[in-house]
Amino acid sequence: MKLLLDSSSSLLFSLLLAQLPVFTSASPVPQRRSSDMDKLSNQTKNLMKLTQELLKEHAFDSDVELHRFRYLPEMSNRSANDLSNLELKPTLSQLHADLKLYEHHFVWLNRISKKHHHAPVPKLAEMIREMKSLINLLYHQMLRVEAPMQAPATPSLPPHLSYQFDVLQSSQELLQHFKLFCDWAYRAFISLKPKVSAVQ
Repeated sequence: MKLLLDSSSSLLFSLLLAQLPVFTSASPVPQRRSSDMDKLSNQTKNLMKLTQELLKEHAFDSDVELHRFRYLPEMSNRSANDLSNLELKPTLSQLHADLKLYEHHFVWLNRISKKHHHAPVPKLAEMIREMKSLINLLYHQMLRVEAPMQAPATPSLPPHLSYQFDVLQSSQELLQHFKLFCDWAYRAFISLKPKVSAVQ
């Protein structure tokens, strides 16, 4: 009798082992969580789209007077060909400092716009919220890889603009400049993603 029980137990155990691959393959594959760098690139892409929408909504025929803002990040020295050579920590630190500088300018523009009855950039508050969210995401990524924090520049900007046209021109220049920055930053985050994986 004991031999029969032992045989039955062995047979049952063998059957269970045989079914194990079926159970394993039937179990749902866990979805890959989007990485922090994916979130950063997606948020930057959203900001670029919002910037393009604002430029379309408030396009006008006359030429924009450039170089009103001397302290914006210099984009002419950032080539797409150099993306593969970017160093992780210095680039994250620079992007964070740049974004803080743009935030300073757009908060100023939002305040100036509110003083005019016909605000030229009605979605500006939304854009600033998205920018703050991106800055926060980037700050946490910098903490994870121990990237140094750069002291953000806070240049003084005019307390007011006299004419609606000046406000419109200022918004156009800032938006055009920020669109270029977002395009480069988006590519930079994608390029840096493998380097983050190597550090963590």
